[in-house]
Amino acid sequence: MDNLKKFWGLAVAAALTGVMLVDPALAQEEAPPSTSPEEAYFVFNTLLFLIGGFLVMWMAAGFAMLEAGLVRSKNVAMQCTKNIALFSIAGLMYWLVGYNLMYDGVDGGYLGSFTWFSHPAHDAEDLTYAAGTSDWFFQMVFCATTASIVSGTVAERIKLWPFLIFVAILTGFIYPIQASWQWGGGWLSEMGFSDFAGSTLVHSTGGWAALVGAIILGARTGKYGPDGQINAIPGSSLPLATLGTFILWLGWFGFNGGSQLALGTLGDASDVSRIFANTNIAAAAGCVVAMILTQVVYKKVDLTMALNGALAGLVSITAEPLAPTFAMAAIIGGIGGVIVVFTVPLLDRLHIDDVVGAIPVHLLAGIWGTMAVPLTNTDTNFVTQFIGVASIGAFVVVASLVFWLVLRFTIGIRATSEEEFDGLDRAELGLEAYPEFGRGSQTI
Repeated sequence: MDNLKKFWGLAVAAALTGVMLVDPALAQEEAPPSTSPEEAYFVFNTLLFLIGGFLVMWMAAGFAMLEAGLVRSKNVAMQCTKNIALFSIAGLMYWLVGYNLMYDGVDGGYLGSFTWFSHPAHDAEDLTYAAGTSDWFFQMVFCATTASIVSGTVAERIKLWPFLIFVAILTGFIYPIQASWQWGGGWLSEMGFSDFAGSTLVHSTGGWAALVGAIILGARTGKYGPDGQINAIPGSSLPLATLGTFILWLGWFGFNGGSQLALGTLGDASDVSRIFANTNIAAAAGCVVAMILTQVVYKKVDLTMALNGALAGLVSITAEPLAPTFAMAAIIGGIGGVIVVFTVPLLDRLHIDDVVGAIPVHLLAGIWGTMAVPLTNTDTNFVTQFIGVASIGAFVVVASLVFWLVLRFTIGIRATSEEEFDGLDRAELGLEAYPEFGRGSQTI
């Protein structure tokens, strides 16, 4: 038996040796292709853009759930429709004109080119940065976020198609033009304005457009009484609104962390970690401050204020999430929470109907966060920051006013009082989000 085993062992060895002599390539495994340090840097940066991008895309779900929870049940399907439609429109418009209008040939000026974006060839990629299309994807989801801000403010009384037309204008032209002034290397960038991840370029821009829309559109029927009284209109689902807030909080790590725009070095990885931590601290501080203030002022904790306090903390830290210490991040985010608690009722006293509180959260906290940048970043100053905030605000207000008014006096933007009473789900979509509990229950 031992001799038989030796025989077969020699036979197998001889066979393998013969095969190797016929094809020496089989004698060893093929060596993997080598990767240069420059290529590794490119790969890590691209990975950051893609991961950050899909986290920011997930914020679209957060906005949809937050808004669905804060509107009445008869308008929930409408809000969901608006949110998936606006994300889709933003993606198309940013491809067709937005990206190149924001980045192509700005060169210290005011806008880029009116051309569409195309995938760069492999051999044309910039190895010192990231894949060109990964950059397009990352910037596109920021553009969509701007439109999501408008959706919640004008909820429950705006018609679907006029809103979506405005979204196309906002994402294709208004947002890219003002963003080119800073992120595209335009005149504000040359001046030294700083907005790391978009407290002004994204959040205040959406907030200004929402404010103008809310004023032109008017308040929901029954929100304000003839003698100046303010009537609360509770939303359909606070659990849904809470879920939306947690989704937004998660997505914000991609929003701010991805805005480092690099992950290929030890320093970049360390900075992204700091950004994540500061982002989380600011949100937590905004939430806790809002809870404490509502307990003190109203003698009860208001969940909607807590949710918006967290979001205001996130918006506030977005302009500079890298430089602050933990303590400063908490202060910046905490002041965002203060802004929410005191400006939500202020808007009601002015009879500006903001259904989800997006104007205090995104516009006012965005302004605060941008103006707070020089507190921790010495590369800019308060005058330059103010010029940036004011110029972007003026441009967005004027452009939004023009397009809102054109829509109002042409196709109309507001649902009729009968449609508003019945709910936009039935009036605009012909369905209900919760048929078992609405009028549809009579036919099921």
